[in-house]
Amino acid sequence: MKYNRILLKLSGESLAAGNGGGIDPDRLRSYALQIRQAVESGVQVGIVVGGGNIFRGVAGAAKGFDRVTGDQMGMLATVINSLALRSALEEAGQPARVLTAIGMFPIGEPYGSRRAIETLEEGRVAIMSCGTGSPYFTTDTGSALRAVEIQADAMLKGTRVDGIYTADPEKDPSARKFDRISYAEVMERGLKVMDLTATALCKENGMPIYVFDMDTPGNLARVLAGEPIGTEVF
Repeated sequence: MKYNRILLKLSGESLAAGNGGGIDPDRLRSYALQIRQAVESGVQVGIVVGGGNIFRGVAGAAKGFDRVTGDQMGMLATVINSLALRSALEEAGQPARVLTAIGMFPIGEPYGSRRAIETLEEGRVAIMSCGTGSPYFTTDTGSALRAVEIQADAMLKGTRVDGIYTADPEKDPSARKFDRISYAEVMERGLKVMDLTATALCKENGMPIYVFDMDTPGNLARVLAGEPIGTEVF
């Protein structure tokens, strides 16, 4: 087993499964089964999920909301997705706990790195919502921060694409996939792996990032077993 503890980043859009918005129950169930399998294999799993399928703060600001309010609305969207994921995990037989970066009891328990680590060591999945708890930071940055705080071995970014390419492979058929790429090259090329703040935070703390296709059932287990099916950022 390559990893003992991971931070899994899931986008809100991935939960919509191409429907544009909302939550697709089949996609949610598929993710829950993969995550349960990971825990059963002995890996501790922390999760951060975005909220773009419900509300995105930057888009809200463009529609007239002030940025702080828009980002706060986006934080609430991540809580909705986190609750849905917890429900799916529990239905699959995998205990999970939702921790929130802003006070939201009894919907979720207050986030703290020690509480999150205790949750993982109990065999539960720790779902950490609300991003960083502050506006102007994306859930990518929240993921990087949580990965460092819980002392994860790596941050795994589950997407609908099987890694990082020189260009968008859905638009450019000549795009070339990277098996490994440095943080510096990601930033120099302006590749949209995650925002610069998140990439810099991982670089400064030596947190490896692994980008892979989470939508294909079984891929999470393959990544955890060390199969080179995605792209590693080092």
